Order: sequence, then structure tokens, then C-alpha cells
Amino acid sequence: MGAECRYEVAQAAYVKLALHALKHPSAAVNGLLVGRLVEPSSTPAVVSVVDAVPLSHHPHHLPLLPTLELALTLVEDHFATQGEGLAVVGYYHANPRRDDADLPPVAKRVGDHIFRYFPRSAVLLVDNKKLEEAVKGKSREPVVQLYTRDSSKSWRQAGSDGSSQLALKEPSTNVVLADHVTTKKWEKTVDFDDHLDDISKDWLNPGLLD
Repeated sequence: MGAECRYEVAQAAYVKLALHALKHPSAAVNGLLVGRLVEPSSTPAVVSVVDAVPLSHHPHHLPLLPTLELALTLVEDHFATQGEGLAVVGYYHANPRRDDADLPPVAKRVGDHIFRYFPRSAVLLVDNKKLEEAVKGKSREPVVQLYTRDSSKSWRQAGSDGSSQLALKEPSTNVVLADHVTTKKWEKTVDFDDHLDDISKDWLNPGLLD
């Protein structure tokens, strides 16, 4: 499915997942990607990723299907009420080690789970080295690698670097990310783990990027 698809990542989704990774640099962090299939009849089809919902920064939470199902249900229910045809279209993951650029088994398992609901789902793996360069204002390259599921049910990086299938909707997104890092917006990022610890914290992060 992935080979027939192109993925456009909006600034809000991209910046939010990057801030989540920056808030917990020594932990594996992850979250859900929200969007829609905008051009299903085109070749390739286009999936628009418009938002990201930070899930966890505690790796031991990741394999627990009930926690994932609860998060998926809450996210789907919330965005269904928006009336914009939005749904969970993928997953993002950042490894704790700067030099670890491999997609871990847990990310593949979560990707498989989302694939059952959305067969054009994507997994975005944060490249920690590229993220460092981006926040310093030294790069406009996407700080994520795109993985899609092939016909053998394996998750593979799209192309050599995924660049042909992955695009940032706004070219200046890394500049905006660097600005948010300067104002320490990453400190205010809330994930689902934080919400479970303190329900007054809103996992939707309203106003985070204002």
C-alpha cells in the first residue's frame, strides 16, 4: 500500500512530534498521527497528516494493547466530532539513543495495529541527529524517516530516504520548529502518560503552538 501513497505532513503535526521528542531526550517517545486520505483516486494517493497526539515517554507502556486501544478510541472519538473526516493514519516513534536509527519491533507492532484500521498507514521514525541540526537552524530536511508496510507485511523505509513519498506541507517548518525551541515550547508538551498521571493535563495540547 505504501508504495502507492505520498504523505504530506502539516507544520502542526511535525512540530508537535518533534517537541515531544525534545522534551524526553533520554526516553523512547511515541504518538499517533491524525489525518485523512485527501486524493484516493490520484496516483499516487495522498495522505495528509494534519496533527500529532503524543502518547508516551515510558517504553514499558508501549506494548500494552488496552492502553493503546484506549488512546486510539479517545483520539478517534475526539476527531470524529470535528466533522473534517479525520482519523488515525499512523504512528511516530523516537528512539532514546542519538545514534539509533532503526525502527524498533514495538513501533512495527503498533503500526500493524493501526494498519488494520487504515491500510495506508505510515510510521515516522524521528532521526535524532537531523533533529539536532534542525533545532540549530542548520537544516531544512525532514527530521523523520517514513516507513510503510509492504506486501510481505514488513515495515520498510520508503526509498533510500523516503524523500519522494514524504513532504513537509510548509517548506519553512524547521524554521518554525527552531523558533518554538528557542521559547522552550517543548516544556509544555503533554502526552497521554502525563494525562494519566494528572487528568488536568490536556493530551490534545491546545494552544501549544500559538
